[in-house]
Amino acid sequence: MKHDSLRVVCLIFMACIVAASGFTDEPAHSFETIILETFDHGDQAQYDWKVEGSKFITKTDAVTYPRVAYANEYPSSLFISKDGKDENGNTLNSLGINGAFDRNGYNWIDVYPVLLEDDPATNKNAGDPTEIPLRGKTNSISMWVWGANLDYSVDVYIRDYQGIVYRLKLGDINYTGWRKLRANVPTSIPQSHKSAPYLRPIKLVKFRIWTTPREQVSDFYVYFDHLTALTDVYELNYDGSAIENSATRADIWNSNDNEGAGE
Repeated sequence: MKHDSLRVVCLIFMACIVAASGFTDEPAHSFETIILETFDHGDQAQYDWKVEGSKFITKTDAVTYPRVAYANEYPSSLFISKDGKDENGNTLNSLGINGAFDRNGYNWIDVYPVLLEDDPATNKNAGDPTEIPLRGKTNSISMWVWGANLDYSVDVYIRDYQGIVYRLKLGDINYTGWRKLRANVPTSIPQSHKSAPYLRPIKLVKFRIWTTPREQVSDFYVYFDHLTALTDVYELNYDGSAIENSATRADIWNSNDNEGAGE
């Protein structure tokens, strides 16, 4: 009996040690919801958006599909407004996509960001395709999508730091009206590295709207609004961690003071 009591005490003690060690080894997190794009296309806009259709996209003398436009429409579940403006007086918009195909099938429309202004750092000009950098380690990507009860779906494409592109399903849009769709980013997609800088964030490449063979494709509309990412922005702080910052590295290695070093 005495041995049983001693055994129970030992087991409890060991369990406490395991629990305590598990707690202290728990990695630190700092999750934030970051707004990537509002599609309001106001003075604060960083990107414009273009569209491109697959092989059987409809082309007529009057209209060339797909078409894209900014619409003064938005999900009322997200914004409370009577005049189509936010509390600062900015117009609330969404991104509208109008498509049409000559044949039913697995057709697609790509929706991708482009630069609003020239970017000397990358030698790209306004209107050139670009990718939206995300901050930290991304857990999920969300967006409000307006559907017209058509059997379509939307995918989001991301690129990791090694240049590999992944396709994630944002969701089916066989419903009517606005819904918030979300794509979880699998842990198998690398967003960190064993050496500094440890964080290696992903980039958002584009969205793709898919049609299906059993659904009409003659003329349809889809709207996007309020693109966000849930991301872990925790960064390991250590003596000298500021050197990880890309701007700091650029200041160091692009400085005129370093010209001729090593010669």
